[in-house]
Amino acid sequence: MEISTKSIAVNFSVLATVFVLLIGADAQQTTTSDDTYDAAAASDYCTASGGVVETRYPYYGTNFANPLQLAGKRQFCQFTKKSDGSRIHVLLSTLVATKPSLAALAYYAKAPLGQHGGGNPASYYCTQLGGTDLFGGINFAGGGWVEWGAIDESLEACIFPDMSSIDSWGLTYHSVGIIRGINLGRVLKYHKGKKK
Repeated sequence: MEISTKSIAVNFSVLATVFVLLIGADAQQTTTSDDTYDAAAASDYCTASGGVVETRYPYYGTNFANPLQLAGKRQFCQFTKKSDGSRIHVLLSTLVATKPSLAALAYYAKAPLGQHGGGNPASYYCTQLGGTDLFGGINFAGGGWVEWGAIDESLEACIFPDMSSIDSWGLTYHSVGIIRGINLGRVLKYHKGKKK
């Protein structure tokens, strides 16, 4: 695999942008973790904001007949745009965090998508921002946050080192000015109501 100087410069530029946004935020602030937020209040806020709460489970091997359910579960808020049916998912703890999270900063930054080879551009964009949505690394097995019977059964959620998360496709479309589901700048509690 050949890595060009231009792609290194683009990736460095993206990481530098996210870092500057994080440094610009109050250094004393930290994100709300999954262990400390009020799940009932977050669910109420999701629905009051026009979203639907989904409980999703991690599965490995979703490209095969019998995927393996992994430990744990997470609650996401799904926002759907009535005019075109597009959707965006955000982890409940990320939605209600009043202090900066890497996922919220990545959404606000709208960093440009760098050059990439074949494969999933949303997954590539997520890694470009410093997150990951891959279960088990780069392979054909597949995996994601699953809710069987949902319109998006397997969700590619870009998770960051601080455990904040927004779906990869929502982040990618937003980077080129396309709003899927809802403009999260209107509902994320971090910076809610301020000019974006």
